[in-house]
Amino acid sequence: MGVNLSDIVEPKVLELEELRGKKVAVDTYNIAYQFMSAIRQPDGFPLCDKQGRTTSHLSGFLYRTANLVESGIEPIFVFDGKPHPLKAATLEERKQRRDKAEEEWKKAVERGDMKTAFTKAQQTSRMTPEVRESAKELIGYMGFPMVMAPSDGEQEAAFMCRRNDVWAAASQDFDSLLFGTPILVRNLTLTGRRKVPGKDIYREIKTECIDSSEFL
Repeated sequence: MGVNLSDIVEPKVLELEELRGKKVAVDTYNIAYQFMSAIRQPDGFPLCDKQGRTTSHLSGFLYRTANLVESGIEPIFVFDGKPHPLKAATLEERKQRRDKAEEEWKKAVERGDMKTAFTKAQQTSRMTPEVRESAKELIGYMGFPMVMAPSDGEQEAAFMCRRNDVWAAASQDFDSLLFGTPILVRNLTLTGRRKVPGKDIYREIKTECIDSSEFL
């Protein structure tokens, strides 16, 4: 989830075309969660294949990555490694929230409240080994480079940016700035409108760029 630095940073709105020819290190887990949360059926169930395996994230990776390539962007997908032991308590809290949301989702479906069901279902996304490996397989088939981070993917992406291996790190989380990335791109894989958390309103999503030298 990360820290909220929105009060002290001033993002610059970008068109994808402005990133043409630039390499971007993508926090893969971060955008996978976006896809699994957003790409669902009206009752909240994710897209699945005939074997019942989740495919929402694959649909997102396929179509959104195609848009990036069409705009001339060179994505490098960075996967999380083993979580740091200090993160154990946070991960357990997230698991408990997902478990609670899953119960509320099922109850909403049973009573026919599809609006609540969809909202609760969005909070249940999990990065399972199956989801992770299927994402790797698809990205490999598409021919994009992948980096396996020793721990947090956004930390590795920030390191790659500091080392000038890439022009920017791409993640929704501001944590990348705390990890020292010179340039952070947000909303790289999002388009259109997005629901404001906790409110029944939507806002237009645009790709943003944050230059850490302007406020640090």
